[in-house]
Amino acid sequence: MLDEDVRALLRAPNIAHLATLLKDGSPHSIALWVGVEGEQIAIFTAPTALKARNMDRDERVAISVHKHDRPLTSATVRGRVRERLEGERAWAIVDRMSQDYQGTPYPRDEEMVVYLIEPERARYEAY
Repeated sequence: MLDEDVRALLRAPNIAHLATLLKDGSPHSIALWVGVEGEQIAIFTAPTALKARNMDRDERVAISVHKHDRPLTSATVRGRVRERLEGERAWAIVDRMSQDYQGTPYPRDEEMVVYLIEPERARYEAY
């Protein structure tokens, strides 16, 4: 589902925005790191974070990502959470993403969970 242009934006250390749905159906959007695991998009967060609670309740999400040095070059993806990972399997992904974004493993200050998102629609725009 992800073409190479979209995949390249998601693999690079670009900041993405994740939109989830609150209990009342209104959107909640937050900036975060993003990665690619096979054909799925990976994000991570604390298990008690609002975005985690939203995705645990409603699997529908949207992601936008912009090229850091050309912010009008972007991709938008709509999809659904397909898996929630915990423990060592999650930490392997968290550390891989942290290496991409900051060159070091992620601190173990708090527990993290990883959500794997299956893309349903993706759009790339280059400017």
